Amino acid sequence: MELTNTTITEYSFLKEMYNDPFFPNNLVDKGKQILIDLCYQIESEKPKNLEELYKLSHNATDKFNDLQEEFYENESEIETAARESIAMDFEFISNTYGFKADIEELIATRDW
Repeated sequence: MELTNTTITEYSFLKEMYNDPFFPNNLVDKGKQILIDLCYQIESEKPKNLEELYKLSHNATDKFNDLQEEFYENESEIETAARESIAMDFEFISNTYGFKADIEELIATRDW
């Protein structure tokens, strides 16, 4: 399945993390895939309201929680710059798909 939203397909996810050598690119790639998978879910499931969107975003956030250990193993972590980059991209996704979501609620299940 291809993403149909051209704004999403043209967007550079986690750009700030890719530009910072503290974050291993292979792990940033995994984070980018989590966000792209979220977009696929939004396009296929078509959430009707914020509650449904939050369920999808919490699932994606949980995957970032799982990825945190790999960052530690590579002498990195999801710290302030990463948190801001990830949160901004969650907000971008939400806005692009027409939702006015609360950014803190989008990533409410985070432990980073």
